Amino acid sequence: MTFRPGPPPPAPPTKGNAAAAAPLTDGEWHRLHPLTPLLKGGIFLIVILGYVLNSLRDQLVELFIPGGGPQDDGDPVRFVYEHGAVGWVLLGVAVFLVVLIGLFYLSWRMHEFRVTGEIVEVRSGVLFRNHRKARLDRIQGINISRPLVPRVFGTAKLEIAQAGNDANVQLAYLGVKAADDLRQRILVLASGAKDDDRGSGPSRASNGMLQDRVDEMFSPELDPAAVHATRIVKVRPGRLIASMLLSGTTVFIVLAVAAMIVSVAVTGEYGILFGLFPAVIGAGSYYVRKFSRSLQYTIAETRDGIRIGFGLVSTSNETLPPGRIHAVSVAQPLLWRPFGWWDIRINRATSAGNGASNNQQVSSIVLPVGTTADVREVLDIILPGLVGTVVAGPEASQEALREGSAEAVNVVDDSLTTTGDRGGFVHSPRRGAWLRPFAFRRNGYRFVQGAVLLRLGAVWRSLVIVPLPRVQSVKVEQGPLERVLRLATAHVHTVAGPVSARVGALDARDAQRLWSETAHRAVEAAAVDTSHRWREREARPTPAAHAADAWGAVSGAPAGPAGDRATGTVPPGWGAVPSPEVAR
Repeated sequence: MTFRPGPPPPAPPTKGNAAAAAPLTDGEWHRLHPLTPLLKGGIFLIVILGYVLNSLRDQLVELFIPGGGPQDDGDPVRFVYEHGAVGWVLLGVAVFLVVLIGLFYLSWRMHEFRVTGEIVEVRSGVLFRNHRKARLDRIQGINISRPLVPRVFGTAKLEIAQAGNDANVQLAYLGVKAADDLRQRILVLASGAKDDDRGSGPSRASNGMLQDRVDEMFSPELDPAAVHATRIVKVRPGRLIASMLLSGTTVFIVLAVAAMIVSVAVTGEYGILFGLFPAVIGAGSYYVRKFSRSLQYTIAETRDGIRIGFGLVSTSNETLPPGRIHAVSVAQPLLWRPFGWWDIRINRATSAGNGASNNQQVSSIVLPVGTTADVREVLDIILPGLVGTVVAGPEASQEALREGSAEAVNVVDDSLTTTGDRGGFVHSPRRGAWLRPFAFRRNGYRFVQGAVLLRLGAVWRSLVIVPLPRVQSVKVEQGPLERVLRLATAHVHTVAGPVSARVGALDARDAQRLWSETAHRAVEAAAVDTSHRWREREARPTPAAHAADAWGAVSGAPAGPAGDRATGTVPPGWGAVPSPEVAR
């Protein structure tokens, strides 16, 4: 469900970041940073320069040490020098560079963007024109990445994530401050706020271009005062290293090494050990890359949404507007259980494309590793009160929302490690042990205001939370063996992602109740949900009863192949993300 805002009001004469961003959101076309051609095409030039220097190296050795250079007749530099064609070659190189720089400049001139009250548009291309649009009410997040080379030049890449495949819009490159300010202003427009009434962040006086570049290079990834962060959760480096060593990848590597050692001991062929070197190099690069990307990992609560940042050499941070999280999974691998560690992943209605950075870490992982206290804090940030507009209504006070948040904390404590009916869960019956021998007492579901919770797994524990306004459809299925045992499997569909809201081995009547109650609650929650316009002053007038009447009766499905049966429901207006498994 979407709400299209009217034309944006004129930008107020504010101070600080909002004032700096106003020229970029005035509805006119603007160009990217002037160094964009160098940053995009600079690698190509560096490769050519490296080849030339490598060829000249032998000539430099010959210049200072006569006879010291290799006498190779196939050297192109020596051939040009001996045939007196140095001038022509230099002229050709100069012409080539002029043409290349001209093409880069023309590409920069033809690459423009503009931001209005409804969309972000980007048009680019010289021979083949490309025009992309991102609607503000479809924005799923805004990511700012700063690779090492652009950081040196004080630039950053801004990527607007949209719902849909290959729908992201990228602005590469902008000045660091312009990128931060533009993101803030876009989120203000998308939130439905009449103006940006927040106070300006602390201004930083300019100390010269060189000093400003140094300050930007060594500035922290997250400045709480600048982003108006109210709560921050950080991942400790030591815990991050330990969690990586206790991961499934480490177990696989250890087993592979042990198998090779046993093979050498049995066969006496030491050549097998040479196969370890690629594995060691690959594993080492994997751990180094993952560790460096996960350093300085922070999750912060800001007025614009949830800000997730990480990175040491190359930094990246993304702001997720409220209401864009479709499902949450809190999971605990077996090796983490003695330490009480968990991770948190989410489903979002976006996937990278169009040459955009397919950064799955930002897209799906919210908390790489954390304690139960960290989990409670992060869940309270990403799902305040388990969708606060539904918990307390759109006109609720902050006190009421905080009470909902306290309820959410109790829900987490009652769901992570409990079994049976503790915490109000409806769990699998005893006959479910035939299908879930270890997890039948833990598998279950419960409803809280604004969300449905699925408690899964006994060896690998997990808790899946689906906000009711984000439910796409509900399905109950029953195979031949489940029919004999009077069991069924329920699946709450959301957008595609790493989180699967599926619980099996339920009593058939309990699964049917989960199906019908989720459908009913999802309609009511969607009718009062305003999280997609989280700062809009006016409350939505549509009552829940109107949406329920518009939906009508729920439909069933005939028996499928091999005797399987399935029923599914799809709320109105949500057919944009269909599930092929749902039968009408």
